[in-house]
Amino acid sequence: MRFLHTADWQIGKPYGAVADEQKRFRLQQERLAAIGRIRDVVKLHSVDFVLVAGDLFDSTTPASTAVLEVLEAIGEMQVPVLVIPGNHDHGAPGTVWHREDFQRQKPLMAPNLQLLLEQQIVELPQAVLLPCPLLRNQNSADPTSWLRHFDWDGLPENKPRIVLAHGSVHGFGGRNYDLEEEIQAVSNNQIDLSVLPAEQIDYIALGDWHNLKEITTRAWYCGTPEPDQFDQGTDNQRGQVLLVDLERGKIPAVQPQQTGRIYWHNISISLTGDADLDRLQRQIDELTAGRVNRDLLRMEISGSLSLAGHRRYEQMKNDLNDRLLRLRIKGECQQAPEAEELEQLTARVEDPLIARVANQLQQQLQEEDPESEQAAINRAALCELFRFTTTY
Repeated sequence: MRFLHTADWQIGKPYGAVADEQKRFRLQQERLAAIGRIRDVVKLHSVDFVLVAGDLFDSTTPASTAVLEVLEAIGEMQVPVLVIPGNHDHGAPGTVWHREDFQRQKPLMAPNLQLLLEQQIVELPQAVLLPCPLLRNQNSADPTSWLRHFDWDGLPENKPRIVLAHGSVHGFGGRNYDLEEEIQAVSNNQIDLSVLPAEQIDYIALGDWHNLKEITTRAWYCGTPEPDQFDQGTDNQRGQVLLVDLERGKIPAVQPQQTGRIYWHNISISLTGDADLDRLQRQIDELTAGRVNRDLLRMEISGSLSLAGHRRYEQMKNDLNDRLLRLRIKGECQQAPEAEELEQLTARVEDPLIARVANQLQQQLQEEDPESEQAAINRAALCELFRFTTTY
């Protein structure tokens, strides 16, 4: 039998760090479009059913239009789609799963959608499913704890057993580059796989971690079908679902299937001279491949440029802000006027006022600490003088 393992669709994610409203809308729409690409994988590979391991929605109160769009897309899959709530869209009373619009429209638009709100066996024609839904945003108990004393002898011997859970396991971490901090282990929704009987379970479909991650040969995080953040560290693989071939008592065959269309990049560069701008431009061009409004870029910048080079750097940033969905810059590129540029300013016979101001700024720079705030102000003033004299 064959199924798809997916999670963390987080439909309705606000993307608050993206300033442009149209670009935020583009990112939100791409998450919906990813469901269509999941549908294409289902049809192409003759999948028996789809498992969503939590966080189908980004919150417990998504907009009604988003709910309808999700139901329409799931209904088009035409195979069973089994969903557990995660921490973002937990299953407590009053959440989306209990709302009148969802309850009324689901049987009409997505009769193939099966919501699993209880810790009880679900027997399918091809497999036995053991769901571990989250009924609160934060739960100090292990979501899989109900399986620790489970009567495994009561299950059909010939059907594969699949655990469906949402939460964190120990042993790995990453970095949240939006907050510029390491991702810390949380005390809630923690899953301890070591206490589950490995010989009784054929596959554990996990959600919550947004990258592809093999925990054991039988336990996987599938990551998000559409990437939603900058890289969290090493071995990032995002924007996919998992195609799983499974038999009782055998190691599953797991194949990632690409579904993402938005690209998130991290680059780091030290600019030691104007020639490095060409290197930076080539690096960005290789990453973005000429695409418009399909890339987000985080740049760590250090070093310094001449006044003319810094002016070109500022224009590059303006162009990138127009072409990218988001440009995030960490660090600063300093301005260090070259001797030829200083001479252009300090030796302007035709404009003695600019020459006098430039000489004063140059003298102050020689006397000050290069790392001081005043030195930065003086360099910026020289840059403005240079821009003015080369523009007008």
